[in-house]
Amino acid sequence: MTRSTVFAPFDIVEGDRKRGIVLLGDHARRELPEEYGSLGLPAKEFDRHIAYDIGVETVTRELAAALGVPAVLANFSRLLIDPNRGEDDPTLIRQLYDGTIVPGNYPMATEERERRLDGFYRPYHDAVGAMIASVAQASAKAPFIFSVHSFTPAMQGIERPWHVGILWDLDDRVARPLIDMLAADASIVVGDNEPYDGALRGDTMFRHAIVNGFAHTLIEIRQDLIADSKGAMQWAERLAPIVDAIARLPDIHQVKMFGSRTGPL
Repeated sequence: MTRSTVFAPFDIVEGDRKRGIVLLGDHARRELPEEYGSLGLPAKEFDRHIAYDIGVETVTRELAAALGVPAVLANFSRLLIDPNRGEDDPTLIRQLYDGTIVPGNYPMATEERERRLDGFYRPYHDAVGAMIASVAQASAKAPFIFSVHSFTPAMQGIERPWHVGILWDLDDRVARPLIDMLAADASIVVGDNEPYDGALRGDTMFRHAIVNGFAHTLIEIRQDLIADSKGAMQWAERLAPIVDAIARLPDIHQVKMFGSRTGPL
């Protein structure tokens, strides 16, 4: 869970920027910088979803390879700070997560909060913004942003029936065809803004896609389906032709301002 070398807050997967697609993995990894130890948690907690999105790193890397496009991955555990939250979100740095108290996050001094923002959160978002700008410049068109996440098969004792969920706010240019294409396989149960709502002010999609009018979606894959490399690779193989087809739709690479259900932009 720790590293002895300088900790890089993000990782770039290189690809053809002229394709106009950017993949993101906000919760791809569970590592912590050495100076934070384990935040006072036993090692087993870092095998749980509270530390990272299980299977997402492999899915994102394999999908990037299959499509030949770039990706940006956050290298730090969301227990340190959650890059998929706004800076003013109360769950940005969790002190309690799914029944687990995080000793290293309580109490949280203002100086430490800013240290984590400056050292990890903001560099990741700077890298995402720079990648999106680079792809826009190389492709000479508005980029299509595809964010990969995963969710637990059950939460608070309630089974989740979906194999995959597609999260979106008001812009359905990617979400609608993605839902339809996935649902064409009768064996797959697809959630439409399930198990979470895609309208979250200040999150990665809001910050980099919605306010800029870029086509986007956030996909949630159930963790038991991608927990091993075989399952993760199978989902990357399933998604690659779908994402490629969506990227070729006529309005995907256009700037369109849809706004947000969370309020004015």
